[in-house]
Amino acid sequence: MTTSSFTYRYPHNNPILPQILAALIGGVLMFVFIATAWTVGYQLIYAGKIFPGVTVAGVDVSGLSPTEATLKLSQTLSFPLTGRIVFRDGEKIWVAAPVELGMAFDPSASAVAAYQWGRAGGPFAALNSQVRARSGLDISPVIVFDQRVAYTYLQNLALQINQQVAEATLKIDGANVIALPGQVGRSLSLDATMIYLGAQLQSFRDGEVQLVIQEVSPRIFDVSTQTLQAQQILSQAMQLAVPNYRAGDPGPWMYDQQSVASMLVVQNVEVDGIAAVQLKLDENALRLLLLNLQSQIDRTSVDARFIFNDSTRQLEPISASAVGRTLDVEASIRAVNDALLRGEHNIPLTVIEKQPAIPDNASGEQFGITELVGQTTTFFYGSSEARIQNVQTASARFHGVMVAPGATFSMGEVMGDVSLDNGFAEALIIYGNRTIKGVGGGVCQVSTTLFRTVFQAGFPVAERHSHAYRVSYYEMTSSGAVDPRLAGMDATVYFPLVDFKFTNDTPYWLLMETYMDVSARSLTWKLYSTSDGRTVSWDTTGPINVVGPPSPRFEENPEFKKTEIKEVEHSANGADIVVTRTVYRNGQVYFTDNFQTHYQPWQAICQYGSGMDDPQTIAKKRGLCIDPSS
Repeated sequence: MTTSSFTYRYPHNNPILPQILAALIGGVLMFVFIATAWTVGYQLIYAGKIFPGVTVAGVDVSGLSPTEATLKLSQTLSFPLTGRIVFRDGEKIWVAAPVELGMAFDPSASAVAAYQWGRAGGPFAALNSQVRARSGLDISPVIVFDQRVAYTYLQNLALQINQQVAEATLKIDGANVIALPGQVGRSLSLDATMIYLGAQLQSFRDGEVQLVIQEVSPRIFDVSTQTLQAQQILSQAMQLAVPNYRAGDPGPWMYDQQSVASMLVVQNVEVDGIAAVQLKLDENALRLLLLNLQSQIDRTSVDARFIFNDSTRQLEPISASAVGRTLDVEASIRAVNDALLRGEHNIPLTVIEKQPAIPDNASGEQFGITELVGQTTTFFYGSSEARIQNVQTASARFHGVMVAPGATFSMGEVMGDVSLDNGFAEALIIYGNRTIKGVGGGVCQVSTTLFRTVFQAGFPVAERHSHAYRVSYYEMTSSGAVDPRLAGMDATVYFPLVDFKFTNDTPYWLLMETYMDVSARSLTWKLYSTSDGRTVSWDTTGPINVVGPPSPRFEENPEFKKTEIKEVEHSANGADIVVTRTVYRNGQVYFTDNFQTHYQPWQAICQYGSGMDDPQTIAKKRGLCIDPSS
């Protein structure tokens, strides 16, 4: 067997690679040498001069020394003085020279910048710049920009451009409606505009600079609808009236356009996040107007009044009931404003009605009034005509009045104002420590009669006040004699300071009737209800701790004649009296109460005419002002 082999050997030395590498290195060195030689040579050729192709703001300065270029640029470039920078806002135009905006041109620095082109950096950077210059290169001029001057100029423009945003609204001038449209707010942004101005000045060319204006639209731009509403509101007079107006009702009340206009207000409001203009009458002014009407509109409900027919045992009406009403001021304010916005001018006010507790069709069975449960008569012989008139006027106020079960009855509230206008006359009253002439003298005859009726019928007394001293009227019997047992059984009223009150503590209504017999000088008070089986017994201490009156006092009265003398105050003993009452119901003690009375000793007073000699002796001879100690 013959064995053969082949071995490939890599050459250790390749004569081609060194040659290629040497050629590359040589080429690079040659390029560097040529570039350097070109650059150096080019610079030597244009030593001290600007390279060809270089311009400044379009002015050819190639081949010129920096000094020559400076002169040429200063003579050629007058843009700062002759240039025009335009600002525009709609139809408004402002034109300014660059120098007015703080711009100044530096020809020397611009010439130096042109000269330095192609000379800065290494040989390759310089060569590249020189090549670019030969193709044409325009260098931006060197300018000085004083931004403070430009800022001042733009601030002056802002004074002419800026405007506040204004919401549309209405103005009420008398009865005239003036619509004021909305106005867009505008504001010149100085900093943003400065950026555009600087770029335009740097271009060294005439041009328009964009004004950066920020706008803010009003939330309310149009009020045409509200204008029509206001004109409609003021188109005619406004009439206010109580609802369901009937003859005898107060009003209606008319307010002319001028009066309505004086109350009409325009308000900016927000409804569901949307701004709007709202019209309405000023609530405070309208409230004052309605409060002035309230005294005319309001009226208390009036219960029907009845008497009890003892024969038929039925109630008979003597006066009709009336529905009470109260003006709802706040609801009426809303009603008036709502009606005006709807274009209505005849506007019903809002009232709250209160039905009477006792209607016209009340029956005795319904109210538990079936029988007489109490009756008392008092007498007042010797009363003046004025006192009789007051007793009659006051007692009539209670004829037919009913008291609800469980209610506490106030005599003063029912009697109301005791005045000449209400039918009362001037008669003697106790005021302070004197008996003087005043309106309503004799009313206490009525309160005393009610007190005794309530006392004898067994109803609880909630408030009772006695007189300051003993008065003979309240202790008289039918014969005119004075019964000492009736001392301490009086009651005085001087509402609202002094009142007489009692409580109807039964489950039935109570009907009061008053009857006056002028000829007999008597007042009878009756109570009708349903008896719950109560009876009354009572006892009195009679006058105790009796104190005699002081000696009489004599006073000169310039209105009297010289011979005239009168006893204007009668003497009375002071005393304490305790009356004890026991109320039984179905034979069992229901309650017991005491009525304590303290009477002051009362001094007799005589008045006499000026110049009377020894009035005490004359009074004694006439039986006046007798001193109890004599």
